[in-house]
Amino acid sequence: MQINNLSKGWKIGLTLVVLFVLVKMFSSCSHGKDSMQVLRSVKIHQGDLEVKVTATGTVKPYNRVEIKPPIPGRVEEVLVREGDWVKKGQVLAQMSSSERAALLDAARAHGNETMKRWEEAYKMAPLLAPLDGTIIVRAVEPGQTVTTADPVVVLSDRLIVEALVDETDLSLIALGQKTAIQLDAYPKEIFWGKVDHIMYESKLMNNVNVYAVDILPQKIPPAFRSGMTANVTFIVKEKKGVLLVPSEAVVEWPKNVPKPKDAQFAVYEKTFGGKLVPVAVRIGDSDGRETEIKDGLTEGREIQIVQKKQKEMSVSPFAMGGPPKKSNTQGQGHS
Repeated sequence: MQINNLSKGWKIGLTLVVLFVLVKMFSSCSHGKDSMQVLRSVKIHQGDLEVKVTATGTVKPYNRVEIKPPIPGRVEEVLVREGDWVKKGQVLAQMSSSERAALLDAARAHGNETMKRWEEAYKMAPLLAPLDGTIIVRAVEPGQTVTTADPVVVLSDRLIVEALVDETDLSLIALGQKTAIQLDAYPKEIFWGKVDHIMYESKLMNNVNVYAVDILPQKIPPAFRSGMTANVTFIVKEKKGVLLVPSEAVVEWPKNVPKPKDAQFAVYEKTFGGKLVPVAVRIGDSDGRETEIKDGLTEGREIQIVQKKQKEMSVSPFAMGGPPKKSNTQGQGHS
């Protein structure tokens, strides 16, 4: 009888020990699950990465030259239109001085023969192009009177894009750097160019120091017009065939977990039992959306994108801080 009672006692004790161990395991597992919430699962993949800097800019002439008459008078002919390409020394317009214009007007009253005689004796003054370029403004029409301060046409040797780069990004910009240009007027088209010049003096815009950077298009497309707004993307780095993960999957190594040597960053993965564990990784470059993984993971490995749950107050009367208080917030913070 005593033996049976002893055996029964051992059984009860053993059952209690097993229950205690299971409760501890469940409690530990539940704490881990309660502290982190899985947003979604992703797999490590191989792909190309471009590190970029973006800025806004404006299409403008590299050299803008206003062609003004050397003498005041009347414009008799304008031989070019906007968009025409002209060469240095080409005649852009013909004009009469104030004296010639007055003389011809008086001769016209005496008939065509008198006027023609004076036209042959007193030739018009040509207005010549000082350099090769494109006519971007035709400011006057035949018959208009002009002074030496009035431009007849405006000439541009070439069109560029001037981008304004924040001083915090200036260290990433270099001469000859590849750039992509998108015009607001033609958002579906991409024009390629390179950095031609970086200004040495800053401008203050909205209390931020910015530097003007000149981008020279590889080919000036017909769509380019002076004054157009452009969005410029500077290609800082291009990497082919690297391991990539979404940037939101990479977190700092958790403080409450023993830290491997030199571990700074981690991603989370699930164990066979469903527990979330951090895996140390060494990261490389990032484009903001994806981050390069240099070490710690292999292609195809599944990881979890997680966020911390907001901790709710314990309902246990023995919890620190006294009785539970009702929480008014239901939001969750990101890790």
